[in-house]
Amino acid sequence: MFAYVVAAVFLALFGAGVLRDRRRFSNAVHLGLAVTFLCLGLLAGLQGAPRGVAVTVMVVVLLVLALGPVALAGLLCANGVQMVRKEGVRPANLLSLLAGLGILGVMALMTAAVVSQSKTLAIVVGTLLMVLGYVSFLFLCFVGYAFLYGRMRIRRDADWVVVLGSGLTGGRHVPPLLASRLERGRQVYETLAERREVDRIPVLVTSGGRGPDEELAESHAMADYLVERGFPADRILREDRSRTTEENMLFSKALMEAERPGSECVIVTNNFHAFRAALMARKAGVNGQVVGSPTAAYFWPSATIREFAAVFLEYRAVNLGICLGLVLMGCLAYVLA
Repeated sequence: MFAYVVAAVFLALFGAGVLRDRRRFSNAVHLGLAVTFLCLGLLAGLQGAPRGVAVTVMVVVLLVLALGPVALAGLLCANGVQMVRKEGVRPANLLSLLAGLGILGVMALMTAAVVSQSKTLAIVVGTLLMVLGYVSFLFLCFVGYAFLYGRMRIRRDADWVVVLGSGLTGGRHVPPLLASRLERGRQVYETLAERREVDRIPVLVTSGGRGPDEELAESHAMADYLVERGFPADRILREDRSRTTEENMLFSKALMEAERPGSECVIVTNNFHAFRAALMARKAGVNGQVVGSPTAAYFWPSATIREFAAVFLEYRAVNLGICLGLVLMGCLAYVLA
């Protein structure tokens, strides 16, 4: 019963947080805690269930705990190899492979601790599992809420559609990843425009400056891409100074405030980047919802890990502090052993 009460409290906090501002990482944590305590309550309730049902559920849970990490590690390693083949050997493309190898490494370390019966190794493994458990919980919260956030309805009262740049190929050409954002931006623009008065038709902002290996600013290549495909040139505003997502937000905000102070916007990026971009928009004071465009399935695991790592470090004081506290607990256990 206690677990259900705690789950209800966190669910209420989640609901209040979403109503206050959808773009808060605390919403993800509250939802994750609500689901966790609900599951604990359901497991505790198995004591009163028929024996056959209880045994079946426990067997399934144990199988998931035992085989789940192995399957996950295999899938991540396979995805990492695919990423390297398709996208090349770069640090960002190795994340899923490294995550898969890391899971296998932890499993090997656990096996060594059991076989060797070493108390020191057991404490090291236990401490590592506590830290990984905390990080994994946050990762699941991030993925779960990002999934929900990406499916929220587009706000109909926005005056702006801001498409974030992501780099050009060959110095001037729009790559498929960026083209996906632009096509999604066009869809959002058309959705907003069909319900607006003539004097309040939205404006689409292409946001992206010129990189060191680019012949022109991303925003100009993005605008040209849209115009060549029939988009009205007079409904495009180009933000051509930004080099990072944070600057995308700040410089686009300045343009929007200069034209229509206090207006709202819909920001378009890729789906794996949407929730983190929403957190950035909130931090920058941009009054906007973020929506995602489709991304190739093989690209998603490494990209999601990268996005989570950036969010984790954004709240480094809390997260690293908790991880350090868990390590100190392990050190204390070693001293007392």
